[in-house]
Amino acid sequence: MDIYGIKNCNTVKKALDWLKENQIGFIFHDFKKEGVAAEKLQEWSSKVGYEKLLNKQGLTWKQLTPETKATITGEKEALQLLHDKNSMIKRPILEFQHQLVLGFEEDRYRMLLLSGKS
Repeated sequence: MDIYGIKNCNTVKKALDWLKENQIGFIFHDFKKEGVAAEKLQEWSSKVGYEKLLNKQGLTWKQLTPETKATITGEKEALQLLHDKNSMIKRPILEFQHQLVLGFEEDRYRMLLLSGKS
């Protein structure tokens, strides 16, 4: 299982803490240290759509000029922006058994990761 995010993000911290508390093994990929490959962004976009990957609630989006925001007219432009400014990617992103989970909701993690676990 892989989880992607930024180490100092509060939501990522909550997800990582939950995984540790529930003794679920994972590999953490830090956007800030490792970046995100264009191919990985394309893969995610094909699964959930670029619109869900683009965090328009965050400070990085809000700090963009209206002109820059206006250039985001489709997947190509959005993925390039996410590649260049990876702090705009919705986080955390959990990859588990060919599924992609964006954000952290404890109930969803519990259902997905603990169902059937004794």
